[in-house]
Amino acid sequence: MVRHSSRIELSQSSLTSNINFIRKKIGKEARISSVVKANAYGHGIEEFVKMAEKAGVNHFATASAFEAETVLEAKSASSDVMIMGILYDEDIPWAIENEIEFYVFNYARLPLILEHAKSLNKQAKVHLEVETGANRTGLPEREFLDSLSFLKKHKQHIAFTGLCTHFGGAESFSNQFKIDRQHKRYKEFLKHCKQRKLLPKIKHIACSAAALAYPDTVYDMVRIGVAQYGFWPSPDIYYMHMQNAEKPNGAGLLKRIFSWKTDVMDIRNVSAGEFIGYGTAYQATQDMKVAVMPLGYSNGYPRAQSNRGHVLIKGKKAPIVGLINMNLFMVDISHIEGVEVGEEVVLVGRQKNNTINISSFTQVTQLLNNEMLSRLPAAIPRSTVK
Repeated sequence: MVRHSSRIELSQSSLTSNINFIRKKIGKEARISSVVKANAYGHGIEEFVKMAEKAGVNHFATASAFEAETVLEAKSASSDVMIMGILYDEDIPWAIENEIEFYVFNYARLPLILEHAKSLNKQAKVHLEVETGANRTGLPEREFLDSLSFLKKHKQHIAFTGLCTHFGGAESFSNQFKIDRQHKRYKEFLKHCKQRKLLPKIKHIACSAAALAYPDTVYDMVRIGVAQYGFWPSPDIYYMHMQNAEKPNGAGLLKRIFSWKTDVMDIRNVSAGEFIGYGTAYQATQDMKVAVMPLGYSNGYPRAQSNRGHVLIKGKKAPIVGLINMNLFMVDISHIEGVEVGEEVVLVGRQKNNTINISSFTQVTQLLNNEMLSRLPAAIPRSTVK
């Protein structure tokens, strides 16, 4: 099998550490739903699902049926899958047949779900998502009450698996008044369930930020995305944890599980006054030695890193010189002795005593951590390391 121009390595021990950290925060009773949308935030669904199961996770949440199908193929028989976003009408029978849980956020969906559940003679597993103030998807009160009546009447064919909502901005404490208001509204929906004597099997509203910062939002399940991958949802959440931590020296913190690597493709000697790469973006002010990297913006390496970013070679930072193009860029290795063609290069991660974090990209490119990671092509091979 021929090699790709770069590779991603995922640390099992770091993931296990993160899951244990999250469990300690949320308590033993709440179930963790691992959010693996956007190709597991760029980590790769197939590899990540298996790793998460090894760490004791057995529930996975996706943004689409397409992603859910990938999880279905990767997971073990004892794990559950939940679709939080798009499920086309024609895919409803597939979801019911495969016992996949899915969100319902408009009443008009329910008669169609009932029809398919009856014809398949299987119970559909639905989570009613309610509108509490994010104004994206969710049932308003009137539709919710109609939905409850429908579920009560047809509980043989449709299971009321979950009652959920989505917080709009729990990662920022400046939004706390909004989060409190959303939580209060959720409790009102829950009150309707109690009055109708129809309770969901699972109550869940907390994302990573809410689960780590607002203990009262931890119900039966928490939907953990960014935190399991080793990223704090925001500086607010990180600083709050550090203030309350028993060991403020950094022990028990989240660990990055992701490393991205490539290899030196070629080495060039460049004379003073010569330009490097396209155009005139970089001119050598002295004789230089540069290494050519076999990837560029088509591989998810941001063009905004041109003349600004670094890679690690032999544990030392090598600055990018010239413009990053579609599938090549150059770095200055004049200060690093003994670099050869084929030398391992770290694009993101640790090498010896140096580290390049995703944040070093996002500060320059104005991308969110999640955005940078989820843009990485699925074609880059992912593998698990200890």
